[in-house]
Amino acid sequence: MMAAAWGCGPVGEKPAAHPPPPSPSPSAAPAPSAASPVVLFLGTSLTAGQGLDPEQAYPALIQKKIDAAGLGYRVVNAGLGGDTSADALGRLDWLLRQKVDVLVVETGANDALRGQDPAATRENIQAILAEAGSSMDKIVSVTIVLADEDDFAGMNEEYLRWFPSDPPARQGAKLPVRIPGLKVSIAAIAAA
Repeated sequence: MMAAAWGCGPVGEKPAAHPPPPSPSPSAAPAPSAASPVVLFLGTSLTAGQGLDPEQAYPALIQKKIDAAGLGYRVVNAGLGGDTSADALGRLDWLLRQKVDVLVVETGANDALRGQDPAATRENIQAILAEAGSSMDKIVSVTIVLADEDDFAGMNEEYLRWFPSDPPARQGAKLPVRIPGLKVSIAAIAAA
């Protein structure tokens, strides 16, 4: 299974290495081992949790939920501040040298902030999906959040460029607050 998200977020310096998480209490579920199934989070500073305590980054929070449910998955946070979709693609081959059972991709924020052509971002996302054994045709659900509801018509046209035949299920919403520089945020779920 693969989940991908792309949109607009902050640009920052590459984060410093974080100390390992504290050992679980004796009453907690057993910690995942190196042999545990892996959920790999590939992304930008949003994934890395830049500016947050490492335990507050969303991959760490998901690891806590996984542990509480006793599921035995091991979360790997490969978020890196400042990464573009091209950077994510460039790092993916190395990251996939380990067995990855679930890949979560958050990318495109820095592409948008740098004014990159959305077509180049789309090509990089297509290549990321292919590298992970998936494709745009295997995306089953897309969530789109727009800053301006007047952009829905243009988004519909762009959506058909991304998915020219048999488009996946789609949910749309207007962002309830204005965030400078954010025009659109897109999240997708693809099968492997």
